[in-house]
Amino acid sequence: MSAPRLELDLVGARSEAGVVGMSIAALGVLCLAGALAQQHYLKEQRAGLELRRAAITEARHGGRSAQSVAGLNAQNAEKTVHELGTPWSRLLAELENASSDTSGNVALLSIEPDHAKHRVRVLAEARSLELALAYVQRLGKAPTLRFPMLDSHELRKEDKDHPVRFQVSADWSDAS
Repeated sequence: MSAPRLELDLVGARSEAGVVGMSIAALGVLCLAGALAQQHYLKEQRAGLELRRAAITEARHGGRSAQSVAGLNAQNAEKTVHELGTPWSRLLAELENASSDTSGNVALLSIEPDHAKHRVRVLAEARSLELALAYVQRLGKAPTLRFPMLDSHELRKEDKDHPVRFQVSADWSDAS
């Protein structure tokens, strides 16, 4: 006995796409075209709004864009953090103590920190070069300041007392 013959029809009968199928396809193409047109319109509208925002920002910030203003704010914040990191109270106390140890014969004119190098530059005046050198030696004993060095000095002849104006630089340490 042999098995009955099996016939497979892999192509199948063709069905006709009716009016309903064609109308659904046409409706899909119309919806796709509408969505693409709306996307294009929204892109153009967004570009116009971004141009208006940039113009308003530029007018508000004096010609600087929002990115440059944000960059300036970040720089200001970083500068403030560095300023707060300077041990001002200890530095000023050491400079004042050294000045008072010279019986008030040394006057501080300016103090200028360099945060990147942890250095401070001091401009001062003393009645004599000996007092200026004594001031620098006294700064060498300060725990907050390290390696004080006399950078420059000059005798102020135009002043009737002929003081010595000198500049000292020193490193500061964060450790107390």
